[in-house]
Amino acid sequence: MRRGSRRAAAAVTLAALAALTTGCGHEDAATPAGTAIPSGYADIKKKVDAAESAAAAADRDATSDVDR
Repeated sequence: MRRGSRRAAAAVTLAALAALTTGCGHEDAATPAGTAIPSGYADIKKKVDAAESAAAAADRDATSDVDR
């Protein structure tokens, strides 16, 4: 794997983790079982989906033969 691809993959991974940490790091994280979906759930789901997409793109880039 090229050094630049590793750096790009690492940068995407760190950005995704930062987004997840920011989006999921609120104080009232522990809720009793059987409660309604939290009000920020849709935003968190969007962030998780974006992070998964970014990670998949980084994987494709890291395994791509285009730059070789």
